[in-house]
Amino acid sequence: MLATTAEPRRPQSLISLQRPAEGPRHEENSTTVRSSAAVPSATLYRLASVAGVGSALILLVNAAKRSSLIATTDLTQLLAPVAEILALGLVVGLFLAFGRRAGLFGMIAFVVNFVALASLVGVEVVINLVFSKLPLTTIIDLRAGPLGLALVVSSVLFLLGTLAFVISLVVARGVPRIPLALYFIGAVPIALRAFVPELALDLGLVTLAAAIAWLAGWLWMRAPTTSR
Repeated sequence: MLATTAEPRRPQSLISLQRPAEGPRHEENSTTVRSSAAVPSATLYRLASVAGVGSALILLVNAAKRSSLIATTDLTQLLAPVAEILALGLVVGLFLAFGRRAGLFGMIAFVVNFVALASLVGVEVVINLVFSKLPLTTIIDLRAGPLGLALVVSSVLFLLGTLAFVISLVVARGVPRIPLALYFIGAVPIALRAFVPELALDLGLVTLAAAIAWLAGWLWMRAPTTSR
């Protein structure tokens, strides 16, 4: 009776033939998912690189404008704050690729540097689009009030944020140190623009532009391998 009602067992040979067929398909699906996930990362890093190159070019325009190599126009004044906006893209790319390896310190350094660059956009807007249209006496009066304090805080935050971010990338390893050193060296006279000669500021802009272009080009070349 038991022999007639029990469910027939599948042959062991059939089971052994089916199991290997499922394994490669699962591995193939996993490989496809990993490959498709890597594509946006490489694209993101290269977009960050393009933003960095754009930032470097605008910084060079700013330096040429300040040294009277090119004329100061409404377009050059409008372009000035865009350098910091594009630099934010490069900073995000460098953090995602390497900076987050520094752990909590890397995260804090990134946030401080991001906020500092964002505040520097406001500083550039005020200097290039507001102060350029006002008489010197009005500018002096504005600097004596809360606006002057805000400009000083933004500059100090930019200096500290840049230093922290550079250190975090050094700690994380992988990023070439020479452009990182140039990045910080170029940021110093920009942060202290109220206390340094005009020539030092121009040299700082050129140095920072060179460092950003170097880092952007390097990140572009490393994008495929970094995304893996």
